[in-house]
Amino acid sequence: MENKCLKGVDEETWRDFKALAIKNNIKMSILLKIMVSEFNRNNRKFWEEILYGEKLMSDKNAEEMLKITKNIRKEKCFRDEPSF
Repeated sequence: MENKCLKGVDEETWRDFKALAIKNNIKMSILLKIMVSEFNRNNRKFWEEILYGEKLMSDKNAEEMLKITKNIRKEKCFRDEPSF
């Protein structure tokens, strides 16, 4: 087994991590593997919800907002480049 080093972990976080492993009666390496796996699963779930979930506004409202945004960005005070 190879030793690894985690830089920048404060004492309180390390103590909490060890306590969590002891409380659940699992090795710290297994706990870390579970935490990474769970983080990846939750992150994927979050982005799937954002990208493929229910629309937050109608297409008509989105088009209106896009037109307004384009006009604002064309203003001289907002951007030096006149085109969008």
